[in-house]
Amino acid sequence: MLKRIRRILSFLFFCLITLLFLDFTGTIHLWFGWMAKIQFLPAVLALNVFVISTLILLTLIFGRIYCSVICPLGVMQDLIAWLSKKRKKNKYSYSKAKTILRWSIWGIFVVAIIFGIASFVALLAPYSSYGRIANNLFAPIYQSINNILALIAERGENYTFYSKEVWIKSLPTFIIAFVTFILLFILAWRNGRTYCNTICPVGTTLSVFARFSIFKPIIDKSKCVNCGLCAKNCKSACINIKEHAVDYSRCVTCGNCISVCNKGAIKYTSQGLVAKNSSTKDSGGENNCDNSSRRKMLSITALLATAATLKAQEKLVDGGLEPIIPKIKPIRQTQIVPPGAKSLKNMVSHCTGCQLCVSVCPNNVLRPSSDLMTLMQPRSSYEKGYCRPECTKCSEVCPAGAIVKISKPEKSAIQVGHAVWDASLCLPMVNGTHCGNCARHCPVGAIELVSVDPTDDKSPQIPIVNDERCIGCGACEYVCPVRPLSAIYVEGHEVHKLI
Repeated sequence: MLKRIRRILSFLFFCLITLLFLDFTGTIHLWFGWMAKIQFLPAVLALNVFVISTLILLTLIFGRIYCSVICPLGVMQDLIAWLSKKRKKNKYSYSKAKTILRWSIWGIFVVAIIFGIASFVALLAPYSSYGRIANNLFAPIYQSINNILALIAERGENYTFYSKEVWIKSLPTFIIAFVTFILLFILAWRNGRTYCNTICPVGTTLSVFARFSIFKPIIDKSKCVNCGLCAKNCKSACINIKEHAVDYSRCVTCGNCISVCNKGAIKYTSQGLVAKNSSTKDSGGENNCDNSSRRKMLSITALLATAATLKAQEKLVDGGLEPIIPKIKPIRQTQIVPPGAKSLKNMVSHCTGCQLCVSVCPNNVLRPSSDLMTLMQPRSSYEKGYCRPECTKCSEVCPAGAIVKISKPEKSAIQVGHAVWDASLCLPMVNGTHCGNCARHCPVGAIELVSVDPTDDKSPQIPIVNDERCIGCGACEYVCPVRPLSAIYVEGHEVHKLI
């Protein structure tokens, strides 16, 4: 029964956390956003003492169930290992713990957190690694399927679905997510939980407490016949059948050993109960182990869908006379982080690069950074949209405290940057054409139009930016008709301020 409960919970956690990264409507976050906040490393960076204490307490009682139930990267590896067992059964074997390697990686990881080396932290953090995989690999498939359904529904005059643009927000992050997935797939397919018990810093941290857990799989030497089935099915490679010992620092309490033991020699219980039962041996009926069938999960089939069919229904808003040149990102002296991040320093010291804020941004403003020191952390850019004052979704979903929760009135008063006007690109200065898009669309009225020639009533007008009122939302940069570089763009601030 306990194993069935663990299976159900791990399946639910995995599916719902995955949906947090796939759902671009923000509906799932209203109900299950807390699942991101109970991940171990984000809770540590957010200084969430309650979550940290609860996870440690669960480990002290039940062992590393965090790794087998709550952590989506762990469950993904279990799914891959389960699929590999369909091809070859009894494939695992005991191996000694790589203690020096584990703690060396853990030490480097802690130093990286202390000194703000965000790129290294983001690479090793398990929740962040899965977030990148879900956001960069699974989300495009999910969105493409949604777009196909939207196309079909539209033909039937049904607008239940709506199209979502599918695009690569950051090529380096996409490559990292792809390589990470391939490496984890190979490791899990061949050796099960190698990553969790060798590289993962969260697994290493919890292993300290798992050694002293109250409930754990315990081998009854009097019943064991040394058949080795438990060791051959242990994806953590932590059962030494010769010594009838289990390395509880690596055990993730998956229950595989219990289900394959046909002698009932392994039980998930406490050491005290085992001692008590051994003293009253043969006095009563045996407690048979749960010999239910092997762990079953719904396998996620990757449906490769292309956006080619959607291109057929695109409408040429310009009459098809001239293709619209896409905007390119300007070279900013200071990068822009979203409102609620407080400062670039706060973002670097707290963000794990999980991409959750990127996945929920409805305006296509956030994308992963490509800079080495801030690799995969969110940055704002306005080629495909602007940061609307009424949207606070990124601050609502961040689990690590990198973006603190803010209200809509607060967001309108937070200055993340200021607009900069480039006279050499502006239409009124280049060819005398009237424009004024930037002033008309500024949500805070920070841009004023003045005539190039005050003595001429028909003189074209140019924008003047009031830096004290500008909040850096990027509306002016986004709506500027100049291509490929906007004639007005936002320069970020290292520290945000209220205006």
